[in-house]
Amino acid sequence: MKSIWFYLVLLFMMVPVSGYCLSSAFEGSVYDPGTLKPRDSVVKVKVGDPVPDFRLQTIDGGQVGPGQFRGKKNLVISFIPAAWTPVCSDQWPGYNIARPLFESFDAVLLGISVDSLATLFAWTRAMNDLWFPVASDFWPHGAVADSFGVLRSNGTAERAIIIVDKKGIIRFIHVSDINVRPELGMIIKALGAIE
Repeated sequence: MKSIWFYLVLLFMMVPVSGYCLSSAFEGSVYDPGTLKPRDSVVKVKVGDPVPDFRLQTIDGGQVGPGQFRGKKNLVISFIPAAWTPVCSDQWPGYNIARPLFESFDAVLLGISVDSLATLFAWTRAMNDLWFPVASDFWPHGAVADSFGVLRSNGTAERAIIIVDKKGIIRFIHVSDINVRPELGMIIKALGAIE
């Protein structure tokens, strides 16, 4: 018999990825930038490369970087353009229901945005918190996003997923249309290919 998580994720994967649905917690507080240029950067890393090293501050006062997961966990890095926007406010909370799936692939998720720590703190609190570390790439502005080649010309990050294996090697790269939430099934399939 399949677990309830299988059916929840299946349901989540069936929601159209071009749409979004915000919880009532965000009513009247989300900025809608309208349709943006789908992609505005050139990726600087490729599958098979070592992950660029970095350390970023997290909203809980700590620091995070890929080195701390090496030899322990697969790492899914989720870059988002901006807090308090519709697709981003749908994407990260959606990962809360998928936590058991990430854990079943011995993976941890790391959320990165070029927003300030204060902005990210307030935004994630409005979401009733997230299970994964959320880090600010605010200063030097967008330096980590730029090291991956996912910093847009307007100073925001692309909507990108980078999967790194336990050896610190990039195994998957996907830069989504910034207007569209990346499909969860794609991420899970890429994690399954690592095992």
